[in-house]
Amino acid sequence: MNIRHATTADEPVLRELWEEFEREVPEPPGTAPETWEEEWADVRDHIESGAVLIAEDDEGAAGMARIGAPEQGRSHLVLVYVRPRARRQGLAKALVHSCVEDAAHKGATAVSLNVLTTNSVARSVWTRMGFDEVALVMEAPVENLQRRLADMQIGQSHGAVHVQTDDDTSVQRALAQFVPRLAAPSVAAAANGWIRINDPLFDADREAQWRFSRDLADRLGAVVIALAVEHAAVVRFRIYEGGRMVDEYLSVPTYHGELSKGDELALEANPTLVARLTGADRDEVRRVMRTAVSPADLPPADELYEAVARTMGLEP
Repeated sequence: MNIRHATTADEPVLRELWEEFEREVPEPPGTAPETWEEEWADVRDHIESGAVLIAEDDEGAAGMARIGAPEQGRSHLVLVYVRPRARRQGLAKALVHSCVEDAAHKGATAVSLNVLTTNSVARSVWTRMGFDEVALVMEAPVENLQRRLADMQIGQSHGAVHVQTDDDTSVQRALAQFVPRLAAPSVAAAANGWIRINDPLFDADREAQWRFSRDLADRLGAVVIALAVEHAAVVRFRIYEGGRMVDEYLSVPTYHGELSKGDELALEANPTLVARLTGADRDEVRRVMRTAVSPADLPPADELYEAVARTMGLEP
């Protein structure tokens, strides 16, 4: 077996080997393959500045490899291909060794390569040779991205705080202590045993809504619910009892980022607890307060917000 540097005169055999490789390892679905004319431009550049190697046996060309010239100390191994008849004889390793020697001679301190995540055999081979995974290329179909990103567009948020009491006087007294935090609070008359408090701060700042609800629950010793639509996409609530959060619901648990399965489950409404604290029907809680992987899998956020409020006996 002989390994030599290719020249531009080797174009016919290089094309033949490249086309065999393309048939055996096609591009991922949705990726348009290069033409030989496009590939040949890169091959010529590597012949001049990097290295293009051809392995030959008694039957002719048995394989090829290409590596680029060092850039910032790194040479990229573009392609290694061995024809089926010459496999399992150490030829691929020999081609890679020759590429690495050439790169080292030109001053490279590292060699990189690309491999499909689905090509488990190749990944195993590269790992045995000493390559480590240092980056992950991710892709998605455009249609999927369009749908998912449309779900994630930032829309308007709005929220309210609901206090389980008919004692408007106590609420007003407690509210007076918190007014410096609030912009323009408005208090709705008690309905169904709940008083609703609205303020522009609750629309813009979820953390502020939660802090206010916790402090109000602590001061009054009452059940307080912070209910909101976030970004016109998802519905969220936190229930406080005596100053402590006892339940939280987010209609799309992963809306703000990936979570562990346990954290996802923690953002599902607890039907038993919601029923105990609000008088809601447990089956209705399960039916209305569903979770999903996308807002598109649920009713529109404002519609879901009203349904969640009604289920707990709140005025939306």
